[in-house]
Amino acid sequence: MIETIRRLLQENGRLHTPIENLPNNADLYQAGLTPFAAIRTMLALEEAFDVEFPVNMLRRQSFSSIDAIVGCLTELKSVADARQAA
Repeated sequence: MIETIRRLLQENGRLHTPIENLPNNADLYQAGLTPFAAIRTMLALEEAFDVEFPVNMLRRQSFSSIDAIVGCLTELKSVADARQAA
């Protein structure tokens, strides 16, 4: 999952700092992520992971770091898995 997130950030994030130099807890906004690039990244994440970010996750905090993105995707995947099991 992390490798895919890093690749999508590399392709869509327009970061000033190379993604390979950023730890998972680095502030992506300090690394150059703009609101527009965050939206581009979110759309790429939705396609790659077959999820849809709900309105309550459309906030700066959700895309503040790779760790934050992993947390959101993990939550979305667990909700999707629970729906499929029901």
